[in-house]
Amino acid sequence: MTKLFVANWKMYKTLEEVRDFFKEFLPKVKDVSNEIVICPPSVYLQEANKLVQGSNVKIGAQNIHSELQGAFTGEISLPMVEEFCDYVLLGHSERRMQETNDIIHKKLLLVLGKKMKAILCVGERLEHRQLGDTNKILEEQLSSALHGVPSDKVANLVVAYEPVWAIGTGINATPEQAEEAHKFIRSMLSNTYGARGKNVRILYGGSVTPEDIGSLIRDQDVDGVLVGGASLNARAFAAIVKV
Repeated sequence: MTKLFVANWKMYKTLEEVRDFFKEFLPKVKDVSNEIVICPPSVYLQEANKLVQGSNVKIGAQNIHSELQGAFTGEISLPMVEEFCDYVLLGHSERRMQETNDIIHKKLLLVLGKKMKAILCVGERLEHRQLGDTNKILEEQLSSALHGVPSDKVANLVVAYEPVWAIGTGINATPEQAEEAHKFIRSMLSNTYGARGKNVRILYGGSVTPEDIGSLIRDQDVDGVLVGGASLNARAFAAIVKV
């Protein structure tokens, strides 16, 4: 299975910085066989799409609204981004602070209904892990998001496990903790979708760096990574995708 490396730039970079990043990054990764996706701020999706033409890098949106159109000031809809993107990031922990499981479920159905690829983020907070409720939270988030999703749609599904306590903190889950969570997610997907569930890629996200990528990616149930801060630096992210 091809490894997937996803960059989530969040609310960083100016237009000039976006252009500078790709100018440096694309030559560094032109021979990489792993799949690479960059998720820039929505205002740069069109420009990023132009910059990666003819390369092995794809573009993803960081978020969409749960409606296709409407009076939602400042929001961005799926029809607005689908021309420029192959992927849509959904349910990131920073979005879950304001979004319910039902909203994330509705967004997932929209994306998969358009035959785009969805990266569904799931993960527990520190208090959940301390209480031993990690699997309970993962089951709740996955069951809600995947309710009513038919098996023929899961080929376009990616699940990203991101322990909230490890995002932007410099603290990373140990390879053993990541492996345990990924195996649980894999078992849920397999039980729900059979062989198709076994082929869903599961990523790890949470303070991923060039220094720790080797230990994180070694497990067979870790099919790639979702990278935040380190993906803002072309040299650092290139080192990650070349692992």
